Amino acid sequence: MRELGLIKGYGTLETEAPSRMSFRRMFHLSLGTWPYIRPMLLHLLVIGASGSAGLLVGMVTGFVGTDLWTNKVLVGEKLQPIQATVLFVGDEYVTTDSQKLGEGKAAKNSKAGSVKSKAGGKTDKLITPAPAMSKVAEPELNKEQRRTVRNRLIIWAIIGAVGATLGGMFIWYYSTWVWHQINQNLRVAMAERVESLSLRYHDSHRIGDAMFRVYQDSAQIVNLLQGAFVSPAITLYYLLFGLIFLVAFDPWFALMMFAIAIPLGWIAVVTTPRIRMRSMANREANSALTSRSQEVFSALRLVKANHAENIVFERFDADSRRALDAAYFLRLDMVLVGMAFAMLGGGLLLTTEYLMVTWVVEERETFLGALVASFIGFVIWNYGAFSSARGRVAGATGSARGLIGIWMRMQDLFIALERAFFLLDLEPEVTDPENPVAFPSPIDSVAWENVSFGYLAEKKILQSATLEARAGTITAIVGGTGTGKSTLMSLLLRLYDPDEGRISINAVDLREMSIDDIRANTAIALQKNVLFADTVHNNIVFGASRADRQVVEEAAEIACAKDFILEMPKGFDTELGERGGKLSAGQRQRLSIARAVVRDTPILVLDEPTASLDARTEQQVLENLATWGAGRIILLITHRLSTIRNADQIAFLENGRIVEVGQHEELMTREEGRYRAFVQAEIMGAKSP
Repeated sequence: MRELGLIKGYGTLETEAPSRMSFRRMFHLSLGTWPYIRPMLLHLLVIGASGSAGLLVGMVTGFVGTDLWTNKVLVGEKLQPIQATVLFVGDEYVTTDSQKLGEGKAAKNSKAGSVKSKAGGKTDKLITPAPAMSKVAEPELNKEQRRTVRNRLIIWAIIGAVGATLGGMFIWYYSTWVWHQINQNLRVAMAERVESLSLRYHDSHRIGDAMFRVYQDSAQIVNLLQGAFVSPAITLYYLLFGLIFLVAFDPWFALMMFAIAIPLGWIAVVTTPRIRMRSMANREANSALTSRSQEVFSALRLVKANHAENIVFERFDADSRRALDAAYFLRLDMVLVGMAFAMLGGGLLLTTEYLMVTWVVEERETFLGALVASFIGFVIWNYGAFSSARGRVAGATGSARGLIGIWMRMQDLFIALERAFFLLDLEPEVTDPENPVAFPSPIDSVAWENVSFGYLAEKKILQSATLEARAGTITAIVGGTGTGKSTLMSLLLRLYDPDEGRISINAVDLREMSIDDIRANTAIALQKNVLFADTVHNNIVFGASRADRQVVEEAAEIACAKDFILEMPKGFDTELGERGGKLSAGQRQRLSIARAVVRDTPILVLDEPTASLDARTEQQVLENLATWGAGRIILLITHRLSTIRNADQIAFLENGRIVEVGQHEELMTREEGRYRAFVQAEIMGAKSP
């Protein structure tokens, strides 16, 4: 086991620069998530209202609770009226400082000494200013009263803690359900789009990349709500609420906060492009690792057969190292930026604490103390005011660090959303017409008319291919490797559309029909038999879930699979291994044929259907299919001469062209015929040792 380097490779970024993530681009990406968020809008409003109410109650009770504990319980100051009401105590607990404070402020604003005034011709009076509040002595709470306040405060704290815990648990569960529903909406939409894309796209992209985008990148829609809306809203809420309270203590605090915001903003601007690069490298590396994992685990049989475990491990190890390094370096950069913010915030906290301690010693009056005197006792700088103000400064600096953390995570979030919407923005090449015509019934013929097609524009696989297959017949598609046999069938299923020419059913162009109708009426048994870790019955009815047991058994009998199925421990209810690993190649092939037959479609395509069958079983399967296929069109792609001879019609492909069409005996009579040469080459190859 090799160790990962601590900072090895940190200075290099092996990725292309991501597109500039402007605020406008972020807005458009956020707007694109609306269709998946909208179904849960009511639930989101409920969560938002509940959260806002909870935050407000928490902030207010926090301040009131701090004042009660520090100034009332510990110091012994009397209660404000509202506090007495909440604690259910009498007027003997209530302070009269509010009235005296008003008198004191009036006295401060008047001139020292007597003031002359005239009113209605009466003799002037001397008005003596009321003494300032700080000079007024008021009895404190006695020991028994302080104990009462403490006990009732503890009772309220317990009630609040229980209520907050229960409410928090409910909101957490409820919000988690909402987030997952939204994620599900986007994930399903992405999966549907991936499935709707033509095979031309999938041929040039790794499956693991699509898997990572659908499973991982799609999850960022939840982080968008939490990280780009909810978390910033909560953080700003705390920050603004804290600033308001700090201004109430002294406006200098707010000025210092704004002053420190300048270097913090500069750091954020300078580091953002690098964070985006790290994020892109991280997601590309993890996407490559997912692709590597998918390739390795889907080819375990091949790996073991070729004794290639070491090669596979080395490749996986390299991809895993790259993914781990990319994730680690992204978080390292985020930590470094966070440290810079923490240092500036710590400096601010030390400065403000020094000022607050000085003001407590001087018994300096708070800026808006008189306005809040009815609620809390922070009229002058005391221990409670110091504790609350220090907490607000620490909270404000913490909120600032939280905002930069949110901003950095948003870069990763929007990089991921852009990758997710890359799939959603892709337009399928094969689409339904606006007003599709119904699939023809009963079916009479399928025709390829001068069809040309290439996976790459500069390289054609099919060139002017023309062929007609009629109902009640078996047509064998024959030719060398790479001549376009499977492509011809892919075009029939509209997995692709032809570049030139057309394919028609009963003279109706496929492009005039809906894709669902075409594929619902066309069954295919592939050479690569894909089976699932499920029962035999469920594997056969895949794509035809409404088929009853009798129909399934009849399909298995046509495919010569019923006998070996009944020999299994639980018959049709026997569980198969991964990819049908418990079955032989011939058994898997017969189940694939049964799966195609059970759909009972007018068109049946068999791609090398008997390649793994012995001659006797092959002959029986073909006879059964010929009987079952009366009135249907059966198309065979095959190299086996025994299969070809039984076909009603043979189409021979060469270099993407259908050069000969006819029955076996007819085509073999052509001395210079291409089909005859092909058959003779196959016979000679079979005879050679």
